[in-house]
Amino acid sequence: MKPAAKETRPEPGAAPLRDAAGVSHAWRALRHRNFRLYFGGQSISLIGTWMTRIATAWLVYRLTHSALLLGTVSFMGQIPTFLLAPFAGVWIDRLPRRKVLVCTQALSMVQSLALAALTLSGHITIPLLLILSAMQGAINAFDMPGRQSFLVHMVDDKRDLGNAIAINSSMVNMARLAGPSLAGLLIAATSEGWCFLIDGVSYIAVIASLLRMRLHAPIVPRAATSTFAELKAGWTYVSGFVPVRTILLLFAVVSLMGMPFVVLMPVFAAKVLHGGPHTLGFLMGSMGVGALLSALSLAARKTVRGLVRIIPLSAAVFGLGLIGFGFSRFFWLSMFMALVAGAGMMQGMAASNTVIQTLVTEDKRGRVMSYYTMAFVGMAPFGSLLAGTVASAIGAPWTVIMNGAVVVLGAAAFASRLPALRRAIRPIYREMGILPAESPAPSGVQP
Repeated sequence: MKPAAKETRPEPGAAPLRDAAGVSHAWRALRHRNFRLYFGGQSISLIGTWMTRIATAWLVYRLTHSALLLGTVSFMGQIPTFLLAPFAGVWIDRLPRRKVLVCTQALSMVQSLALAALTLSGHITIPLLLILSAMQGAINAFDMPGRQSFLVHMVDDKRDLGNAIAINSSMVNMARLAGPSLAGLLIAATSEGWCFLIDGVSYIAVIASLLRMRLHAPIVPRAATSTFAELKAGWTYVSGFVPVRTILLLFAVVSLMGMPFVVLMPVFAAKVLHGGPHTLGFLMGSMGVGALLSALSLAARKTVRGLVRIIPLSAAVFGLGLIGFGFSRFFWLSMFMALVAGAGMMQGMAASNTVIQTLVTEDKRGRVMSYYTMAFVGMAPFGSLLAGTVASAIGAPWTVIMNGAVVVLGAAAFASRLPALRRAIRPIYREMGILPAESPAPSGVQP
């Protein structure tokens, strides 16, 4: 059976797909009505999410002027994801994913509105921020793998899945570009509380888009086995499947050592570059530009072939961008290095996501994406706490330089495993019709 080789019947409301290269090809996943709804709702909501991220970081730094507390708040916002994600994956494989997402988005809205009310009334404190951050982390444990697993149901033709992931990454980074800039301007003019309020209201858009979808995917039956039996089965699958295991290990290193540099951004904006909230907004926006350009380049790809070798290259670019950012003392150079780091980070993340979603079996998709969430988000709290502690001792610049060097070493280790990964992936690609089944891949063509 070669599901990718046969023509998939388009869903009602799907626009015809032109074969010509260009805009129609790069945005082909938008021909699916459900994905168009998701794209519209999430585009609005994610701007609010990025406004809240910047506002939270600036609020903590304004109240404490402590790099350690910046790391601590970030740790509390992400450690529940690490602890709960494997169990969340089991339930995501059991339950209708749209209902899971409606619940998580509604709870996120409540969290943001509570944060807004406390901040605008002047009652916000660091302990309350820690509690609300932990609440959002627990919600994300279900929301992130749920969203990743739900993508395959919004795009009926699996050949468009990689494009949908790339467009989704583009959407995240368009929000990353707009949200921090808006947050910086709003914080300078008013206070952080208005950013939280806008974020809370923005969740209405994505909830409405989810409720308007017409889904054709079969309802996943409730498993007869216990939660722990399914948890064990998911772990056995992930740890025993070499391509997925290797990708997740690199992602865990990148998340542990690389991602926490965002937590230290307020320190760079205020102490290293001697700026304010607008400087923070520009740095985050520059990182978003790099990530957006990277995601758009992936959207233009016609096949998943070749993505595996992009993963270590992207990690290396990310690490070198971090090293350059740590050494910079000039605003324009810091902007450029943030752009390079953002491009490498997003290229690696989107390529990894696409390869994993292509390889994984549907009955374990939720559990595999929960481990992806653990590697991407779950390791970040330890990295944030580590980065905050080290930055307090040796300074934020040297912390970021050291972390970037570790990411580059992780990329080199992954690259050394490429021949073994290609051998494991080729039979699966042939079975799916991505590579010809009759003969080995042509010379020079890599999975």
